[in-house]
Amino acid sequence: QVQLVESGGGLVQAGGSLRLSCVAPGRTFNTYNMAWFRQAPGKEREFVALILWSGGSTTYADSVKGRFTISRDNAKNMVYLQMNSLKPEDTAVYFCRGTYGTTSYWGQGTQVTVSS
Repeated sequence: QVQLVESGGGLVQAGGSLRLSCVAPGRTFNTYNMAWFRQAPGKEREFVALILWSGGSTTYADSVKGRFTISRDNAKNMVYLQMNSLKPEDTAVYFCRGTYGTTSYWGQGTQVTVSS
């Protein structure tokens, strides 16, 4: 079982920035594709960004493209989500997910609140 732990959430004004972090302890972290999802109150969980195990390829939801950047440091078992130009509609609980083959692991989430 892989335990993912997110951190870095908080309250920020519109236009501000936050950096989320996710640590995934274990020797096989560098074989996992890592992604960020978010879930706003009353809404379905939605995809935000993905980075492949090698770090060479990233994918973003249209709603965050150009504002968010996903990155990883395999030596530290960390994945990051740099969020710039935040908007009130980015308010959600953000979840980290690690996937290897058909198996996925989730963190408990970190709250991001953007005030207008």
